[in-house]
Amino acid sequence: MANFEEQATQMLFDKNHITEEQFEAIRAYRGLNLFSVHNELKFLLYLSILMFTSGIGILIYQNIDTIGHTAILGLLLAVTVTCFYFCFKNHEGFKKEEVLFPNPLYDYLVLTGVILSCTFVGYLQFQYQTFGTHYGLATLFPTVIALFCAYYFDNKSVLSIGITGMAAYLGLSVDPKHVFENEMIENTYLSYIGLAFGLSLLLWVLYVTKINLKKHLNLVYLTFSLHLVSIACIVNLCNDYWPPFGLILGIAAYYFYNLSFQIRSISLFIFTVLYGFIGMNIFFARVIDFINFNDIFEVFIFTTPFYFIGSIIGFIKLIKHFNKNTTDDSI
Repeated sequence: MANFEEQATQMLFDKNHITEEQFEAIRAYRGLNLFSVHNELKFLLYLSILMFTSGIGILIYQNIDTIGHTAILGLLLAVTVTCFYFCFKNHEGFKKEEVLFPNPLYDYLVLTGVILSCTFVGYLQFQYQTFGTHYGLATLFPTVIALFCAYYFDNKSVLSIGITGMAAYLGLSVDPKHVFENEMIENTYLSYIGLAFGLSLLLWVLYVTKINLKKHLNLVYLTFSLHLVSIACIVNLCNDYWPPFGLILGIAAYYFYNLSFQIRSISLFIFTVLYGFIGMNIFFARVIDFINFNDIFEVFIFTTPFYFIGSIIGFIKLIKHFNKNTTDDSI
């Protein structure tokens, strides 16, 4: 990495893009061997918020009989209101473009307030049945809070909470326990809901892009959309009426593949390739099973290791192709 930076600096100097004084200043600065701990500090802040909110949950669970329900709810409400008070006080207000806090610490304060508000509403419903038997409202209410805060404060983490809340309201469970229990596979109706929800998120991205509304949040929607659409299609490829879902997955993979180059998102690119590869293998397996190629079954088994080796090599080449086409080579 250091050699690449030196070569890039030398190239700029040779092409007279920087002066000799600037060239020497850059070399002197790099000679100090300074490095940024920005990402490390952000990770520690995020971890501290998770530990703080988890600690509150554990405190409530272990002392629910001694502290009292009213005291717990009052404490949660007071801390939540305090978080939002400082956030609203130090933010410029809603605008269609991105508006950042003067201090990035407030972004984590927004996240804390939203998580605590979810805890507050959930505890209120569990203890007092505020929404009666309409349990969906207990999910929808904090979801609305999260989506509002995501757009007002331009917070991607809070937006993820809001989208997850919408999925939960529709009956889609996103926790690892339900994923490993194959809940969507056992209930195809949920896969249809997941597919419709994923396509709805994609349509929302197209709409907000057209009206220039918070376009920097689009990657969050696209990530959820890719996962929902792909998983739903892969699940239905294993069912009886599989051909239409193979077509939908192919179109989605093609769209997200090209989109990942446009927005230069390596995560979107990798997941698109993985889902496309899985879907393609299931599709070919269903076709082979339908045509009944029993005569070439032994040949198929023999060539399988070479197929996977070739797939790994192809995946590496795709990564190199992505890096080559998304790297700025202007210098």
